[in-house]
Amino acid sequence: MSEMVKLTLEEVHQIATANLLASGASADQARAVADIVTAAERDECKSHGLFRIPGFCASLKSGKVTGSAEPVINDLAPAVVHVDAANGFAPLALEAGAVPLIEKARSQGIAALAVTNSYHFSALWPEVERLTNEGLVAFAFVSAKSFVAPAGGTKPLFGTNPMAFGWPRSILPAVIFDQASSASARGEIQIHERDGLSIPDGWAIDDQGQPTNDPSRALTGAQLPFGGYKGSAIAMMVELLAGALIGDVFSFEASEKDQPDGGPSSGGEFMIAIDPERCGNGNALAHAESLFEQILIQEGTRLPSERRYRARQHTAEAGIEIVPSLYAELQIA
Repeated sequence: MSEMVKLTLEEVHQIATANLLASGASADQARAVADIVTAAERDECKSHGLFRIPGFCASLKSGKVTGSAEPVINDLAPAVVHVDAANGFAPLALEAGAVPLIEKARSQGIAALAVTNSYHFSALWPEVERLTNEGLVAFAFVSAKSFVAPAGGTKPLFGTNPMAFGWPRSILPAVIFDQASSASARGEIQIHERDGLSIPDGWAIDDQGQPTNDPSRALTGAQLPFGGYKGSAIAMMVELLAGALIGDVFSFEASEKDQPDGGPSSGGEFMIAIDPERCGNGNALAHAESLFEQILIQEGTRLPSERRYRARQHTAEAGIEIVPSLYAELQIA
């Protein structure tokens, strides 16, 4: 492989923004997406970093996504806020919904955010961390078009359907996990294909329903849920929360209406925010620390999110690296 291209995080943001603006995104849409992509590179989450920009741009150029979309906030109930993304990308809509969601959670103790009519192509970590930074416990759920076969099946039905959870801490950074209900994120398979690498056992099957280690055959076949029936059940739960509950599409419906331009599919996102000071005896955060201590006593363990925080310390000084082919693709004449 050719020598990697080194970039500062500021350069990452500039490249992402320039490509999005050139493809038809408004300044607000471009900035919101560039923020999320830069955060992924900062955390060394390559499958959701600059790797995603060509897909974002393709959906703008095809007209599938409205580059000038302005999210509309609807107050549905004392503890429920809805944001219509107006056929735009999810990051700006999530920003718009964050303030009322936080206010409602603090007022009611628990609140929900429903984002519909959006295109989500990012990790869930950023919107969860936004809430933990405010001292709130957070959940996020989002679906995609059909990539994953249900347990026992051989044809794509579910999206990779990730869920994320965040627990705030009084002094230390929050404990957060963000994971697909499939055995791997789709972007990980795409990166293996790009780099000419085999994928691990258990990630996918080919279009004949047979196990495969070939990423190209996996992408034309079906991904597998993690843990068999357990991951499949979680994928179904995400479909119901991010689809039926908030009035948006299921993954198979998103596939039926999608333009295959390489970008994100339409769908919804559902979030829950909880004020830990309004639950139990008000000692939730302090009590949680005893659990974290017991986990870390055992040799070889770590808390979810520790890898990302270490990556942030590294990339803040050293910057990031991307493959030359991606760098070339992101150059604007």
